[in-house]
Amino acid sequence: MKIGINVPNFGPGTDPGMLRSWAQTLEGLGFDLLMVSDHVAITPDVAERYPAPFYEPFTTLSWLAGLTTRIRLGTTVLIAPYRHPLLTARMAANLDELSRGRLVLGVGVGWARQEFAALGIPFERRGRLTDDHLRDIRAAWANTASYGSGRIPVWVGGNSDAGLRRAVRLGDAWHPLRCTLPWLREAAVRLKGAADELDLPVPALAPRIALKLTQAPVTGPQRLAGEGTIDQVMDDLDQLRLLGAETVVLDTYSGDPRQTCRPQEAWQALATVAAHLHSPRTGTEPS
Repeated sequence: MKIGINVPNFGPGTDPGMLRSWAQTLEGLGFDLLMVSDHVAITPDVAERYPAPFYEPFTTLSWLAGLTTRIRLGTTVLIAPYRHPLLTARMAANLDELSRGRLVLGVGVGWARQEFAALGIPFERRGRLTDDHLRDIRAAWANTASYGSGRIPVWVGGNSDAGLRRAVRLGDAWHPLRCTLPWLREAAVRLKGAADELDLPVPALAPRIALKLTQAPVTGPQRLAGEGTIDQVMDDLDQLRLLGAETVVLDTYSGDPRQTCRPQEAWQALATVAAHLHSPRTGTEPS
């Protein structure tokens, strides 16, 4: 099982030097995948959660591709309706080629109404637009030699039934975000059911989970996967591997933008996880 990390490409502590340090730290710790998020217009509803500066994912990942050699690079998630599908197809194909086949394209429908309005895109049609864009992106890759011949994995985000079914129809993997283990076990059953109903292969499972290490165990039904002591986190990863997850993305961001000014706390938590991953205890060692 591969282990990825969600890197904050926004907030008061984020600048090119910080992004470089994140990338080099993660590659040095042996993680498999570095992912960033996507917003274009930092409208008030976006800024409340993810304040400026906000570094655009394709340009950011292209730059980080030149600063790294091994770690894969991805989006968690690119908001599909925000860009023309042929532009997305072109940028993704070029980034994949420039990084020597290291791109993972995670996509989603988006949530920020004010941002949709600023871009002149109908919020109510975002699901249909995402479906159409994914079809057009795949068609561009398949039918136009100038888009490159590499195979870019497409992860479809979204915890809803619509997102789950979209992953079955149009994705290589389903990418649910920040959930509990019981919910994910039940959702994995629904994922297989949707695939059987549509007579399509079951997509891979690639969840993004929290990473919040604590000294004392965290209990209760609302405990997120990845929250608790290091033993709890490692057990969560074991359980996800047994559930069939091919990749798990760890997210250290707790929602406080000031956290971006002190990334050393996140790096220490990730170093703790990396040390345990490299121990004989688990089969989830990064490669």
